[in-house]
Amino acid sequence: MTTLAKWSVTDYHRMIAAGILCDRRVELLTGDIVQMSPEGPLHASRIRKMANDLRSLLNGLALVSEAHPITLQQSEPEPDIAIVRLPESRYDERHPGSDDIFWLIEVADTTLVVDLNRKKQIYAASAINEYWVVNVKANTLTVFRQPIGDDYALKSEMSQGELIPLAFPEITVSVDRLLG
Repeated sequence: MTTLAKWSVTDYHRMIAAGILCDRRVELLTGDIVQMSPEGPLHASRIRKMANDLRSLLNGLALVSEAHPITLQQSEPEPDIAIVRLPESRYDERHPGSDDIFWLIEVADTTLVVDLNRKKQIYAASAINEYWVVNVKANTLTVFRQPIGDDYALKSEMSQGELIPLAFPEITVSVDRLLG
């Protein structure tokens, strides 16, 4: 039986600093260095549109970060969108951590299974209060709330209507616009 090495976030940062992982699209998921799927035009377009819409809604309230790392206990994933605390300068010397994160969004076309399973478990175990998965093929939004262990107590699926983020009860997000 072969045992694979698990990498810590510190090990991962050392590899990045040493140039070992340059020119590779990877992320650290529960100690595994995982190659990221190539990004297609539809995926990129959806992320840009969502991020721009969220920036206009959250102007001055939160930073909307696109496809940048976040640092969790055993992982350093790169969610498609992370809504994190201001000011932006707090991330000059580190990536946002679980205490900085209001909610995360993954846009899934080819990564749906990973986003609904492994990443959901990582985010729940890191006490991320809210996690959204946009299923591009089905044109639906799955919302996970109330992390308990490595899962969420609440799950809802939407294809229309409005959604109020837990961290910002004064904001209303149009699901139709988010999916459109």
